[in-house]
Amino acid sequence: MKIAAQKVVSLTYDLYVKDEQGKEGLVESATEEQPLTFLYGAGQMLPKFEENLSTLSTGDQYDFHLSAEDAYGNYDEEAVANLPKQMFNGTDMPEIGSILPLQDNNGNHFQGQVVSIAEDSVIVDLNHPMAGQELHFKGNIINVRPATPEELSHGHAHGPDGHHHH
Repeated sequence: MKIAAQKVVSLTYDLYVKDEQGKEGLVESATEEQPLTFLYGAGQMLPKFEENLSTLSTGDQYDFHLSAEDAYGNYDEEAVANLPKQMFNGTDMPEIGSILPLQDNNGNHFQGQVVSIAEDSVIVDLNHPMAGQELHFKGNIINVRPATPEELSHGHAHGPDGHHHH
């Protein structure tokens, strides 16, 4: 079956990014035993990722690159925040490298990574961890099937076989 809107896609992938020396390294994988399964066209995946899969069918292989702009954007030097240390009163002080769950004034949830701790503040990088990186995906399309009415109403896939309990 061909990939299209309102279809559930299950696939394997290996994701590679370049290190400081320009050498590609594997950073993430989805296997046949634990595939990535998603509702195509529901806005859950990077748009250019879906676009690169749009001509494929069950059994096809793929190998493509996404520029930083088409993936998680360029690294934004301005997306670094100084959070007052008193925000953490009553909780453990975060450590450098830890990921903090944050929320903006509109209730939107996001994450930031602690990059340093100053005398009176915690400095947090709000960029996506893969911002500024070209992504290289390689994998196989395991299965494409019609989405169930429940999946369409929920806006997401319920697993490779369509069964999932909330």
